[in-house]
Amino acid sequence: MAESRLPHIVLFSGGSACRSTNLALLSKPVRLTRIVPAWDSGGSSKVIRENLGVLAVGDIRQALMTMAHGEGRAGDVVKVCNARLTSGSEADAQAEFALYAEARHPLLERMEPGLRGAILNYLRIFRAAIGPGFDFRNGSIGNFILTGAHLAHDGDINTAIFVFRKLCDIAGHVWPSTEAAGVTLSAVLNDDTHVTGQHRVTTLEEEPGRIGIRQIELAAGDGGVPANDAALESLESADAIVFGPGSFFTSVLPHLLVDGIVPAIARNVHARRVFIGNILQCRETRGVDLARMLDIAAGLWQERGGAGARPFTHVLANRQLLPFEKTVGAFAYLGNGALEEACARIGAEAVIGEFEDPWQRGHHDGRAVADVLSSLLPS
Repeated sequence: MAESRLPHIVLFSGGSACRSTNLALLSKPVRLTRIVPAWDSGGSSKVIRENLGVLAVGDIRQALMTMAHGEGRAGDVVKVCNARLTSGSEADAQAEFALYAEARHPLLERMEPGLRGAILNYLRIFRAAIGPGFDFRNGSIGNFILTGAHLAHDGDINTAIFVFRKLCDIAGHVWPSTEAAGVTLSAVLNDDTHVTGQHRVTTLEEEPGRIGIRQIELAAGDGGVPANDAALESLESADAIVFGPGSFFTSVLPHLLVDGIVPAIARNVHARRVFIGNILQCRETRGVDLARMLDIAAGLWQERGGAGARPFTHVLANRQLLPFEKTVGAFAYLGNGALEEACARIGAEAVIGEFEDPWQRGHHDGRAVADVLSSLLPS
């Protein structure tokens, strides 16, 4: 079947939580697009964003590497883009970065000259822009290459992603939901406390986590957060639009706050809209069940221009096997709550199954999720 005729699945997600689902979908006869956040504010992404005024690329690079893995790309370029520098001393990290930027690393030495030249160009652009004093420890070479491409192509992240995909020979698409740089995520807790920054929201301490999040906000400078045209085009051609799995308040829900995303989804009356419930609670969702998440998402959907259309047609929920709370590490399993009633309110069908990976407690079984998603595709 020609690629253009394959069913198209668009997956709203964050980083690692949807990895198994992403990989499993790549084994299906589908086209896959990931739409990822652009508001990462932790680690080296924060320093790069603040110093260079560019879009955070960590989630983009991670999603691209997942695509590469699922597509069986394991060449030298992918190995370089997936490499991390030492977490030892700053001097050691700088020396290791120099091995890459000066083409002395064995992976680069044996690379075809055209590919090597492109990678070196982007690494050197990044090094010149970031200047002296940057702490390279535990830094991602792929992040540095993608940021260098972002700078080289006049701040056009879509072109940078296109070039990165070509370097790695990746077929799947990955787009940030917005091209705006400097997007800030913030949350308002139920006691009116404001928490600013994605990294602070996703790492809430136990007490504020139990107080709970009342609402989230996205801001870019003094205005709104415009949608990436590439993301909107993907939504127009989608046969299924999938939300999650991932951190509810920082990786999944905020996409609905990007201007134009909700209306674009609502206009595609053909596509299935699927919400995948998480397996476990997290720091953001202590005491929140799946039914409550659906109510929150539906409320935001209405506010952002989705009136007259259902936010979700299907909800995938992990089967509740025990009548008492059970935990994995510090977090309890996510309860379904009054799921049937919540689904009835939004006109969605609940699909209850055993979606936990039997070998990794608290994680999704990507194959089980992908099988259900495939079965829901319009005929």
